[in-house]
Parts: sequence; C-alpha cells; structure tokens
Amino acid sequence: MSATMPSTPAAQPVHAMWGGRFQRGPADAFARLNHSLPLDLRLWPHDVRAARAWVVALADVGVLDEAEEVTLLRGLDQVGRRLAAGEGVGAGDEDVHTLVERLLYEECGSVAGKLNTGRSRNDQVATDLRLWTLEALEAVDSEVAALGQALLGQARDGVDLLLPGYTHGQPAQPVRWGYVLLAHAWPLATDRKRIDDVRDRVAELPLGSGAVAGSAIPVNRILLKETLGFRRVAPNALHVTGDRDFIAEALFALSMVSVHVSRLASELLTYSSVEHGFVRLPDEFCSGSSLLPQKRNPDVLELARAKSARVLGDLIGLLALVRSLPAGYSKDLQEDKAFLFGAFDTVLAVLPAMRGAVAGMVPRPERMAAALDPSLLATDLAEGLCATGVPFREAHRVVGALVREAERLGVPLNALPLDVARAVHPGLEGSIARGLEWEDSVERRGTPGGSSRAAVVTQIEDLGRRFGGAME
Repeated sequence: MSATMPSTPAAQPVHAMWGGRFQRGPADAFARLNHSLPLDLRLWPHDVRAARAWVVALADVGVLDEAEEVTLLRGLDQVGRRLAAGEGVGAGDEDVHTLVERLLYEECGSVAGKLNTGRSRNDQVATDLRLWTLEALEAVDSEVAALGQALLGQARDGVDLLLPGYTHGQPAQPVRWGYVLLAHAWPLATDRKRIDDVRDRVAELPLGSGAVAGSAIPVNRILLKETLGFRRVAPNALHVTGDRDFIAEALFALSMVSVHVSRLASELLTYSSVEHGFVRLPDEFCSGSSLLPQKRNPDVLELARAKSARVLGDLIGLLALVRSLPAGYSKDLQEDKAFLFGAFDTVLAVLPAMRGAVAGMVPRPERMAAALDPSLLATDLAEGLCATGVPFREAHRVVGALVREAERLGVPLNALPLDVARAVHPGLEGSIARGLEWEDSVERRGTPGGSSRAAVVTQIEDLGRRFGGAME
C-alpha cells in the first residue's frame, strides 16, 4: 500500500478495520512490519468460533434481530469452510481478525459490519489465544501420556533385568531396568498434573472486555463462557486484554516437559552407545553417516535434547517481551504468538518421535549383566557388618578399605583374599560379599519407591492409572 494512498475503503486493496481518522494509509515498510497474518492465520478456527458466540450474545440483548443473527451465523459457517479450504493462505489482510471480517462482508454484505459491535481486536485475540492454547495443551497432554505409556510398557518387560544404577555418572548399586525407566516416567506424570493446572487458569473468558474498559453492550458473559467452554469470566477488562501470564505458564509447562524428555534422551544416548550397549534403538529412529558406513546415529535422541533449548528460549523470550508492559494491550503482544506457536510445534514434534524410539528400543540383558561389578555390593557388605553390631560409619570405613585393597590387588571385591580382609578388620569373615547375589541386593531395597520387584510393580500400577486417561 502506498504511503500517500487515501485511507478510504474503496481505495484500499484489502479490507481494513481502522483508518477513518487517517489522511494517508500506512507506508509499505510499516505495513510489512505490521502484517501478522502469516503467523496468526492458524487462529482462524477459534476466531470464527468466538465470532459465532458473539453473534448469539448480540442477538440475546437485541443488537441483532433474528434474521441478522441467522445471516451472520450462516456467513461465518461459510467463512470457516473457505478458510479450511486454504483461502487465507497468502492473503494480504493485516491479521486473522481482518481476514475473517473481510470474508464475512463478502458472504453477508453490510450486516457484517454489526459483528464487532461492542467488541475489540484486543479481546478477540486474547480469546482466540486462550482457545488455541487450551486445545494445544490437550494435544500435548495426550502425547505426554502416550510417552509415559511407552515407558511403562518397557518397564513391565524390564522388571527382572538388572544393571548398574548410576550417581555422578558412576556405577553405584544394582537396580532393575524397569526401575530406571520409571525414574523418567514419574516426571511425565507430574507434567500432566502441571498441564492440567495451567489449563484451569487459561480457561478464563476475555470476550466482552472490549478494548480496555469493558463493553457498552450488556452482553451476557456467562452465556459466552458457557458457549465457548471457559471455566470463568475474567474479572478485569484492562488486565485480561493485556495478560499473557497464561502463555508464560503454558510455556513453562512445556519447558518442563522438554527438560524431562531431554534428560531421558541423554540417558538413552549413554545406554545405547557402543561402550554400554544396554539398549538398541530401532532403525526407524536412527540415521546413518554420509561418510562412515558403519555408523548408526541416535539422532532422535540428540534432536530431542537440542529441541529443549528452543522451548526454553521461547519461554525466556515471552517473559522478556512482557516484562515491562503496562496494563492493557500493547502492540508488542503481536509477537507473543511466535513464542507460543513455536514452543508447541516443537514439543508436538518431539514427543511422538521419542515415543516411537522408546516403544521400539530393545534391551540387551547380556550387556547389562556384564556391567554388574562386585563393587556395586559394597553398600550391602557395609550393611551386613552393621547387622553384626558394627556402627555404620565404621562399617563404611572398613568396606572402603576393602575396596581399596581389591583395587590394589586387581581382583573383584568378592574375590579379595580372606587374610587381606581380616587384616582390614579382624572380625570380618569375608563371607558376606561372597554369598550375596545381585537379586538379593535389589530385593533388599523394598521400601515404597525402592527398586525391589514388589516396589517396582506397585509403581508401574500407580503410573498406569496416571497415564491411563485424563487427569482428575
């Protein structure tokens, strides 16, 4: 649009929702900067849905007669069909709200001008964004549950597989493979609760707030709330039109999902390495090398780990965007959608891929068993000494000395010569370490949340309920 073009409806190449007080139209450079339709076009189903609810509310208070209500509702249905067919792609309209209004004019004529009676783009976009976010949170919740179920499936199959459990990246004690997988499933269960909690605060109706001070049209906002499926009506128009806390909370929830998935990916990267070989990833989620024929790269895990950085960046970007804004709407908020859509798109790309990788990976029990070193029974040996009356701190020192001697002699802990063991502690018979099996060690950890078989099965059953359906 030319900077000197008169701002009259007939002269403008696209529909405009404003311009009467301007002598000239926007400069091309500003029009390009202000053009948000390529980003916010995806809001069109929610904009049409909210517009339908607004038509009903206007008719309810007599602003529209019955014929006008029917005409506008039919027109909006047709607008929806046109947009679903892709008509909005590449359109020159300023934003999705302008696009919907222009198409409605084409369908209904001048009566379309009544649609925005008492309504502003400020409460429109706030409503559209909340509706979109509620729908997107539902999709993420479903994918989180699906990844959790994949972990549970592997955990059930791996209850009786034993491998080293690690702390500080070093082998610590023997644990069950299913138990390790559950350590990554529990955070996902918490993510589902967090998503549900965020969803409650997103479900607050802005529509009817007008631009800044509420609407002069006495629409029934309870009717709007019920029609659109919100849980409550926003209590302050100035606040809700500029409020993007719900986006920040949604992005935080997504960030936690991403962090948890990244940690799972990082651990599986280690376990699927040639050096460990505890699991083999399915071919469908690996890639090869352009130079090295033997390579089988776990790209799905590396990408999942990397994508978490993008989601974290979206959260920080949104917080930086809103940190200094006054109450009410500012055009800065046009940029909120890039962070919101980007984070959801990223998470909804990562979760199905990770679910497929987890569901298809194959554990390698022989490699897990080979990694079990007798030194992992050191704590059991110390606890055995405690059972004979030795204070734990003394037992800890004694067993540490035994480990040191075993390292010095180059023998496993349970093969340490009896005379060497007695030299460390005169009362030590050496039979405790020799007689202890891996399964015995794991089964001794039977407290709730522990790695014994019963404790692991209980956790699987509990998580099965948590991933089995909608959060209560």
